[in-house]
Amino acid sequence: MRVKELLKLGVTELDQVGVMESSTDARLLLESSLGCSRTELFLQAESAVSSDVLKQYLEFIERRKKREPVAYILGECEFWSLPFFITPDVLIPRPETEFLLDTVFSSAAKANFGDGRILDLCTGSGVIAVVLAKETGERVVAIDISADALRVARTNDRRHAVPGTIDLIRADLFSPLLERQNFSLIVSNPPYVSRFDVCNSLEPEVAHFEPHIALDGGEKGVEIISRIREKLPLILKSGGEVFMEIGADQGDYVRQLFETGITGLPDFCRVEIRVDYGGRDRVLHAVLGS
Repeated sequence: MRVKELLKLGVTELDQVGVMESSTDARLLLESSLGCSRTELFLQAESAVSSDVLKQYLEFIERRKKREPVAYILGECEFWSLPFFITPDVLIPRPETEFLLDTVFSSAAKANFGDGRILDLCTGSGVIAVVLAKETGERVVAIDISADALRVARTNDRRHAVPGTIDLIRADLFSPLLERQNFSLIVSNPPYVSRFDVCNSLEPEVAHFEPHIALDGGEKGVEIISRIREKLPLILKSGGEVFMEIGADQGDYVRQLFETGITGLPDFCRVEIRVDYGGRDRVLHAVLGS
């Protein structure tokens, strides 16, 4: 069987079970099986495939037919034009999170990149922490409740970040950091999917393979966001900024949540919701007053 025939077979097999991105997925799995780039794949279109490649590819296709995400099959995905190690212990990085980082770099006050440490809250695979460390050259603290997720983040830190710039901490949100007030920039992609949607409305790739602990934001999807809001003034410097990824239907609630003051703590003097490239509410940007 030639390469182009094997690719066509893969696309057909995935189409038959309703995989939406069948052409892309079949190609990525074949590139991995052959150990080649996209360009090399098409240059080899007329070449015969070995029995080992055939066996590997068909195994990959069978896993994808069961709706296992390509990133988990390959153990890697691209984010911020970098390859990251990925396992089922962490969410697969999404374009929405690249938009979150785009917003940070285009909107945060430059002084806040170096005036105090940067915090990545709910780090998961560590992609946010790695990008922040690489792009700013500053120290980043990365927190997650999952020890398994932190092992993935540590691998990505060693692969990409400047040595010694990321401190990985296992914690339930802020527990080891309360009342230190030493962060000037906090970036977070917390769980924000409602529990009903986690149980009933997600695509099979997400529902059956991605970690629910990283998705489940409580009954209405805002429980973790509310907990974060309550503690932020305790660890954020005056004039410090927070950027948070949120659900497309949560903008009004989150804006009101951050505009409402908490007795005895500094208020946020500026609160805005940024819409993504699809016109959906996606990122909270808030600045803490004095």
